[in-house]
This record gives sequence, C-alpha cells and structure tokens, in this order.
Amino acid sequence: MAVLMIGAAPLVAQQNTAKITPNYKDADLAQIVEAVSAVTGRNFIIDPRVRAQVTMLSSTPMSPEAFYEAFLSILQVHGFVAVPTGNVIKIIPDANARQVPANDLPSSVSESSDEIVTQVVAVKNVSAAQLVPILRPLIPQYGHLAAYPASNMLIISDRANNVNRLMRIINRIDQGGDEEIEIISLTNASAAEIVRVVNSLYAGAPQGEGGAAAIKLVADERTNSVLVSGEKSERLRLKTLIAHLDTPLEDGGDVQVRYLRYADAELIATKLKEQVQGIQQAAGAAGQAAAAAPAERAGVTIWADVQTNALVITAPPKIMRQVMSIVDRLDIRRAQVQVEAILVEVTADKATELGINWIVDGTREEGTVPVGAFIQPVGGTSILDIARGIDDPSTFTTGLLGGSLGVGRFDDNGTNWAAILRAVSGDANTNIISTPSVVTLDNEEAEIKIAQEVPFLTGQFTSTGAAQGQLNPFQTIQREEVGNILKITPSINEGDAVLLKIEQEASSLAQGTQGAVDLITNKRTISTSVLVDDGGVIVLGGLIEDQLREGVTKIPLLGSIPILGELFKTRSVDKVKTNLMVFIRPTILRDGVQAAVVTNSKYNLLRNRQLDTRKGKVMLMPGERQPTLPPLEDLGRYADPSAGRDPPAPNTDPRLVYPRPTAPIDEPIDEPVEP
Repeated sequence: MAVLMIGAAPLVAQQNTAKITPNYKDADLAQIVEAVSAVTGRNFIIDPRVRAQVTMLSSTPMSPEAFYEAFLSILQVHGFVAVPTGNVIKIIPDANARQVPANDLPSSVSESSDEIVTQVVAVKNVSAAQLVPILRPLIPQYGHLAAYPASNMLIISDRANNVNRLMRIINRIDQGGDEEIEIISLTNASAAEIVRVVNSLYAGAPQGEGGAAAIKLVADERTNSVLVSGEKSERLRLKTLIAHLDTPLEDGGDVQVRYLRYADAELIATKLKEQVQGIQQAAGAAGQAAAAAPAERAGVTIWADVQTNALVITAPPKIMRQVMSIVDRLDIRRAQVQVEAILVEVTADKATELGINWIVDGTREEGTVPVGAFIQPVGGTSILDIARGIDDPSTFTTGLLGGSLGVGRFDDNGTNWAAILRAVSGDANTNIISTPSVVTLDNEEAEIKIAQEVPFLTGQFTSTGAAQGQLNPFQTIQREEVGNILKITPSINEGDAVLLKIEQEASSLAQGTQGAVDLITNKRTISTSVLVDDGGVIVLGGLIEDQLREGVTKIPLLGSIPILGELFKTRSVDKVKTNLMVFIRPTILRDGVQAAVVTNSKYNLLRNRQLDTRKGKVMLMPGERQPTLPPLEDLGRYADPSAGRDPPAPNTDPRLVYPRPTAPIDEPIDEPVEP
C-alpha cells in the first residue's frame, strides 16, 4: 500500500502573510492537499483510500488559517478526517478517526473547528449512564460516546464543533433535582452516630436503577436530627431503620475508665462535671422531646481515681462520646519553656581624699591645756586615732589607708604641736554576670531563688537583771533574702512567640557601710510583660548611672583664706559609673527530644568543667579522685513516648484507650472495641 506524503513549500513564511482565493472544479483531492501544505506550512500524509473529486468556489480572499478550516470542512463532506500526529497531519477515512490519537483533552473546545477532539466531561447531578442513550443520536457513526459510572463521567470523541454542542447540552441537563428532604428527629441516639452507621452499611452498595444518585443522609448535631434525601421508597425504608436504632439502652448508660497520660485526673474531673451540667441545661433549654431530657440527665457521674490518675465516667452514649472527645484534646503533652535571665552589671568606683590634721596644746606643771586642733578624719582616720594607736596599738581596728606625712614637737615643757598630711585614693571595678534559668510548663508560674538569708537588726534593748548591776542585752533580728529571684509565667502563642509575665529581683550587700546603722542592700527589681520569639533575646530594662560627689570640710572663715586656708580643710571626691542591664531569652521545648537536648548541653557543660579542674586529681592525695558527674546515657531514653515507644501501663489496655481523633470536637469518635 502506497502512502503519499506532501511537504511544505520553501516559501511558506512569505505565503502565510498573503491572501488566497481558492477556486477548484472537479479537482483531485491530492491537489488541494498540496496547495494547503504550500500555504499553511503543514506536512500531510494521505491514506491510499483517500480519493475524491472536489469542487470549491470562493469569491473573497481568505487567510491561510481560514483556508485550512475550509479544507477540514471539505474532508468532512467527503468522509475523511485530518488527524495531527506530532509535526505531521494524517488524512484518513473518518471511520478510523476514533482509533487514532488526536487533540485529546483540550483546555477549550472550538465551536467552529472540524478537527477531531476527545474530551472527558464530569457530570455532577445526574447519572452519566442515563445521558448516553439521550446523546447517542447526536453522535455520527464514526464518533464515540461512553459513560464511566465509577466517577460519573462521559467520554466524547468527535469533531470539535459537535463536541462543543454536546457539552452545552450536558451543562443544561446536569442540574440539581427537586427531591424531597425529610427531617427525622431522634430521641435517644446521636444523629452523627446514626449517619455513620447507615453510611457504613451502604458504603459498598450499588447505585439506584439507571445509575441514579444514591440516597443521602446528613446529621444536624444542634437539633439531633437526620436529614434524608432521595427516592421516596428508599426514604421510607431508612426511616424504619432509623426508628429501630433510636431506642434507649437496656441499662440506661455505660461506664468507661479512662487513664490519663499527662493531665491531672482531679482537675479534669471537676471541669468535666461543669461541662456535662452545661450540656444538660442546654439540652433542656433547646426544647427537646420530653423523653430525651431525662435520658440525658439521668445517670451521669464522673469521678477521679488519684492513685492511677484515671477518670471513671458513667453516662449515656451521646454524652460519653462528647466527654471522651474533650478528654482527648485536654490529655496532651504540653510544651515547656526554658527561660534564661541575663543580668549584667559593670561598675567603676573612684574615690579620692586629701586633707591636713593638726593639733596644738600648752603644757604646765599641773597638766596639759589644749589650745586648738583640726582633726577631721581623712580616709576614716584622724590624727587623734594615729596618736592613740601609737600609745596603744590595740585601738587599731583596721589598717591605715593611703599615705601620711607628719611633723610636730613633743616635749615636757613648752608648746607641743603635731600636723599630718593625708592622701587617700581608691579605685574599684565590678563586673558581674548572672544567668539564672528555669524550665516550666506552658502557662504555669515558676520561681527560682539563688539567694542568701542575711540577718538584719530590727531592734535592741537592755534590761536590768535580778542581781544588782546585772544587764541583759536583747536584740531582735529579721532575715531577708539577698540574691537573684526570678518569677515568671510563659504563654506560648500559635506561632513561635512567647508572652512572658516576669518579676525579676537582683539584690546584693553594699560594700560601704560607713554611717549606716546596719547592713546596706542594693536591690533591683523589674515587673513587666513582654513578647519574645522562640530563642530570641530581649532587654527587660536597666540602669546607666554616672554619679560624682565632691565634698569639702573646713573651719568657717579660716578655711576660706587663700593658700593658708588649706590648713583648715579636707577634700573628698567620689565618682561612680554604673551600667546595669537585664535580658531574657525563652526557648520553647515542644517535646521530650528538645528537652533532652537542652538538659544534656547543661549537664555536659558542668561535667566538662569538673573534669578540667586539675584533671580530676586531688592535691596531696594521689589515690583520690574528685567527685564528677557520671556520663549521660543515650539520648533515646529521654524520647517522647508518643514518638514511637509504648506508653507506660495501664494505658496499654486497648479496651480503655481512646484513639486520638482528627475530627472536630462536635464529631463522634470511635467507641473502644473489645478484643
């Protein structure tokens, strides 16, 4: 069998822009194919069975694409079809068109083209099988029309203009019906449970006669009713079945024991009693049938067993399902938050004192008569303290500070005098970093104290005893906590942010207590609420302070004399710079693995520091080793039980463990199945 192949002419690009006025009379079809190929640039393969004498007359010029559409109409008139295959178009008898791949599943079907297309049409409201005998007369013999009942679809293969017409007809026919809907109110059973049971019963049943849509059931939880739509006889049969299922249980209720894994049974039991009471009140206020209210109210008891952390629930099936659905959503592993507070304090304290002390006295035979003195202490010590210490060294309570330069005259007769120049300078730098941290559950308050209890004198008195001259001193002391105290309540948002309610206190004893009755404490407190991202750091507050205190102590008038007045005064300068900042960093621990990673990092940090301390050796005791934390075991032992390990007993009993539902709370969950 010979096959004729016609290719495009070399000047196709130029011809595509020109207009063609075709006029043929009793021309061979092959000549027209050759002309179309030359004008449009398409390649054709002609089946040997394609033979015809064609007459085509045109009075107006047409574009190459219009000429090609006219060519397709000529093929249709003579019983042939052009089927594209890659870059080649096959011209074959239309009887073989549906067996050859063509323009399959196009995004849009032209309403004027004569090309062969294959389209799949989804039918939504009526049966696709019922449409086949209706549409079959509209399909030519060489066309194809078939229904696929499993997905209710039609497969159509024909010329594009006819397929477009069939799709418009199907769209008009595929409309929702006016089937009656019946509402069946239930008295004892749950509407959602009835729908689940009936749908399970008819899940694999065939559709109605002629492929009609199956009957539909929908549950309305608010009114505890079942909505039924479909053919009248089917609705009647389902009403009989539902009436049989809507009967009270013989024992009036059921008992379940639910072991909790994470929640507190006592707390959950209290809340569930309030919830059940609200459900019963809502059921009575909704105006349900008189027989329904007593059935829902009677025999509902919930109590907690503390020893096994379990709930014992006695309730009708509907309330039992609601209660178990609530417990499923409350008995979950709650996320934890590790909160680290960072307290940084940098303080620079500089103090300088300069002054002159002098004393003059006159000496006579009967004694010593003072004449004058200027003894203002410098650095906490005056000239009298130094003189007294020389005579009695036991009077020195502290060492002398700074430098001293003294002159004077000491003799039995005449005038004695002494003068001392003292200069004291102090320079202190403080750099403190404290990082208290605490781990707590989401929405649970936690507190950590790293402090000392320091005694403060609050009162004292002395009483006289029974014996003459006996004194009984008495003091009252109150102990206060001095150190770092962190009280915090974290709340995890839906994303990765944490809302923190913080009360932070950092206190310490002041070094200088001169002039104070008792100890002096430095206290810094912050009470605030902040929002921080997981793992982020935010500043809570702080203090940047620069203090300069200058003091001059002098004798009036004499101290104001230029130059000479320096003998009658002392000077002191004290400059303090304080930089204090408090930061906070929360880290969300959503499961046991994350908690184990954080714990292991802290644990290994302390253990490594222990091992680095003299490499574990004890001085003067070669055979002894320093106590060291033992190495951690494999991280897997701390894994979340829900991540693959079986939960601890007694949750392993399949009769008492409810599955985790994925449906909303108002949807029923599966009952526990007896093994």
